[in-house]
Amino acid sequence: MSIFVILGLLVCVKAQGSSAVTPVFVQKGEDVMLNLTEADDLENSAVIWNFNNKSSNEVSILVRWFLRTEPKVSPDYTGRIEFTVKKYCVKLKNLQETDSGVYTGQVFGGVDVQTRAEYSVTVQDPVSPVKLTVDSVSSSSDSCNLTVTCSTQDSHISSIFTCDTKTCSQEGGERSEVTTSGASLRVYLVHDSITCNHSNQVSWTKDVTKIQDFCSQHDGSECVSAGISVCRLKTVVFSIGLIIMVSVVISVHVYVKLKKQK
Repeated sequence: MSIFVILGLLVCVKAQGSSAVTPVFVQKGEDVMLNLTEADDLENSAVIWNFNNKSSNEVSILVRWFLRTEPKVSPDYTGRIEFTVKKYCVKLKNLQETDSGVYTGQVFGGVDVQTRAEYSVTVQDPVSPVKLTVDSVSSSSDSCNLTVTCSTQDSHISSIFTCDTKTCSQEGGERSEVTTSGASLRVYLVHDSITCNHSNQVSWTKDVTKIQDFCSQHDGSECVSAGISVCRLKTVVFSIGLIIMVSVVISVHVYVKLKKQK
């Protein structure tokens, strides 16, 4: 009976040790590092990493170390495992969706089995691009309403934004939903811009539209909010005040200079 079959039977034995499972999310095609805690005291023990596949619920061996021996990699993972400087820790390369599952590092010493590390790994595709579309605009002299749609390949959400000359608000607050692929699709207001965001645990994309491009009434500038004529009046008043102030300073300076000469 091969050593991998024997170890496969051993991993079915109830293991003692830490039961905490660490969740890890990895983008498809990237690598994951599997670290074994307290790895310095294992010279007189056997160590294995095994994998419980999420889809099939089958347990397989990745790699094992017998007492003071070089690592032995399972044929299914030949060329996919890289060993780090720290012993008993491995890097699994080029992960695919079928690599999603629970990875467990176990130590065999005497008659007991201890679980020293356990990772629940989820491999995800990067999210698809997202598009923010302004469907309709209705405006009056002092307000503006925008209806927008935030969409991806398989999902979309719509929302309405209302603006006056100074502020904007989103009807019902931020809108969000979980897409068919399990990602998050959100549309929300940030300052004077509408943001459409598509994200999961490993990637994100977004599209942004400025409200001023569609609502001429809304602008952070005080001049535009108050009207062009008022803005020009303020500019003229400020200019006249500046000229008077400069004239006073020059007059005082000339007066003092002439007085000293006399």
